[in-house]
Amino acid sequence: MVLPLIYDWSTTLGLVFGGCCSNAITLEQLTVHYPIAGSLITLFQFVLISLHGLPRHITWTRYGPRFKPRRIPITPYLVQVGLFYLISVLNNAAFGYKVPMSVHIIFRSGGLVVSMVLGWLISKKRYNPTQIISVLLVTLGVVLTTLSATPISSSNLQLDDKDISAYVTGIAILSLALILSGFLGLVQDWTYGNYGNSQTPSTELSEKSKSPPQWQESLFYLHFLSLPMFLFLRKDIQTQLRVILDSPRISWSASLPPRSILATYLESGQNTSSFISLSRTHRQSQTLTLSLHIPHAFTPLLLNTITQLICVSGVHRLTTRVSSLTVTLILVVRKAVSLLISVLGAGIIPGIGGGKAGAVDQKMMWSGATIVLLGTVLYSIGTGRKAVPTGGKEKGKGKKE
Repeated sequence: MVLPLIYDWSTTLGLVFGGCCSNAITLEQLTVHYPIAGSLITLFQFVLISLHGLPRHITWTRYGPRFKPRRIPITPYLVQVGLFYLISVLNNAAFGYKVPMSVHIIFRSGGLVVSMVLGWLISKKRYNPTQIISVLLVTLGVVLTTLSATPISSSNLQLDDKDISAYVTGIAILSLALILSGFLGLVQDWTYGNYGNSQTPSTELSEKSKSPPQWQESLFYLHFLSLPMFLFLRKDIQTQLRVILDSPRISWSASLPPRSILATYLESGQNTSSFISLSRTHRQSQTLTLSLHIPHAFTPLLLNTITQLICVSGVHRLTTRVSSLTVTLILVVRKAVSLLISVLGAGIIPGIGGGKAGAVDQKMMWSGATIVLLGTVLYSIGTGRKAVPTGGKEKGKGKKE
């Protein structure tokens, strides 16, 4: 009984920490050298996650494939898809405006502020003093961390107006993504509140039971339904792909049998191409050498796409095993680990830190990161307490954290 439990938890935490931290590393390696490739990275991630989930959500009939019954109607998914797509594109696009990975990680932790404000304005929620104080701490931490990487924080007084303008634009993009994330959270709360615990008619129970779990359904449809929206970015994606293809290449060579069908191709003189080339070691040699020339950026791009799938799978799997409070705490620790890797890995891990470890005010950044971590943990503790009644009787569904 103990060993299966240990295995299950080690697998889940391995997916979360291994997948998400590796994803942060490969993302930084890509964006340092190709900061404008955000849309291409997002497309690759969405395609892989959609292909991975497609077999679980279709069933074959004599008339061909069809989607399995959903637990949630398509309309709420469409609203979430629009917001989710914009958030993903904006977050990746911010790398094109000189926003360091360390600031990117911490700044996105400021979603607590947006969620609280929108919850108070739209959902009429009330918050206890612990939650309010924690949000103020997170806000202060985000401000300090954001300022730590601005050109103003550098000891070099020769400021570049273009760099400052680009950085401010990147922060504005991240701010918009945070606001949209807050709205997405409200939509998801409404959706799961209305359909997550709804009673399923007995006539549909047998069909619904054959469908994947709700977290897998949401993961699939949020990515799959977003794919057509990339048509609006096709020109940017084509440009980004062309830049990736023109990047420096890595070559792998392998020997082929002397008598093969490729010999005809070699003798025809068409033995060179941009990705594959065939050659002989010597003119009279019968040994063929096959060489593959792959753009250097393809390796981190492929690894980033795979680790993104591992990361989101681990997070969704975690939500089925523990309360939302525990999920929040684990993800906060994961962000701290990613930040530590990003800062301390500068100059050690290739592509991490952009080779400019001194471009960030270390004291200011670590102070901000510590305050964000403290505020987020304090917010989670405050959220676990009894909610402040909205008037008269406390409204709830009996759910316990």
